[in-house]
Amino acid sequence: MAQLLVRRPTLLPDRLRARLRTGGPVQRAMLLTGAVLTVLFVLTALLGPFLAPYGYAQLQDGGRLFGSQQHPSGAHPLGTTIAGYDVLSRTVWGARTALEIILAALLLSVVPGTVLGLASGYLGGRLDRLLVGLADALYAFPPLLLAIVMSIVISGGQSSLVGGLGAAACSVAVAFVPQYFRVVRAEVTRVKAEPFVDAARVIGTGTWRIMFRHVLRNSVRTLPLIFTINASEAILTLAGLGFLGFGIEPNSAAEWGYDLNRSVADVTSGLWWTAIPPGLAIVLTVLGTTLLGESLTDLADPRLRRRGGTTTKATATGTDGGADDD
Repeated sequence: MAQLLVRRPTLLPDRLRARLRTGGPVQRAMLLTGAVLTVLFVLTALLGPFLAPYGYAQLQDGGRLFGSQQHPSGAHPLGTTIAGYDVLSRTVWGARTALEIILAALLLSVVPGTVLGLASGYLGGRLDRLLVGLADALYAFPPLLLAIVMSIVISGGQSSLVGGLGAAACSVAVAFVPQYFRVVRAEVTRVKAEPFVDAARVIGTGTWRIMFRHVLRNSVRTLPLIFTINASEAILTLAGLGFLGFGIEPNSAAEWGYDLNRSVADVTSGLWWTAIPPGLAIVLTVLGTTLLGESLTDLADPRLRRRGGTTTKATATGTDGGADDD
């Protein structure tokens, strides 16, 4: 009598674990480093109210002001800024603002880009040519310049939380929509020629049902990898707005770019503790999301998977492509 095998629950899917085994040590190190940094960033953003000793706009405790440019101490482990804010609290709360801009960019760019790419790739014709032309035209706009213009238009000169996040999210979305559009359109063009799509047409399945039930689900598998890479650009756009003075006011939310801008003058005076924490937070967050996205992309591509610095057997010998015909 065959024994029933009970599989242990794992944190990684079987396919991803198999690719990790075939990947090289550099890829595994990149993936591990990126995953650790990204998880720390997300946890810091979610647990910010519990980790931060004070509020992001708090200037006093127990009726006593924190003071301006105070050295690191027990009450303020990373000191205070020139405006009297606690540096550690501002840095921790800034992670939440960064996560919010990533989620907003996801909502405003992935959904429109996917829907437009699906319609363009499947329907074709004049609609396809029009959408492709619009996608090419959007690449002509510099993302940061567009973000500055949108910040002025949306927020009306008042850098509130909604205005600042909205401006950064819209500018990132406009820059990212063409990317998702192109990827989905290319996949839809390939998938719609598959036999199972022809079989669905033969049995009388409607066009919209084929598009959203059969074609779409097989055309969006690479989008999470692309978004992981683009998340770093969303954070840099928000930080760039804050550094140039078009970001979010300090009493509306904590933002790393704004804090870094206000600490530039402190560096020349030897006050290191106001500049290093927000700058280091930007570097580590962008590094983590970039390494995670790049390593996942490499692991998803069989041509880039390596073991011990050499290509895998299937790729090197061409056995998967039928190169050995004799």
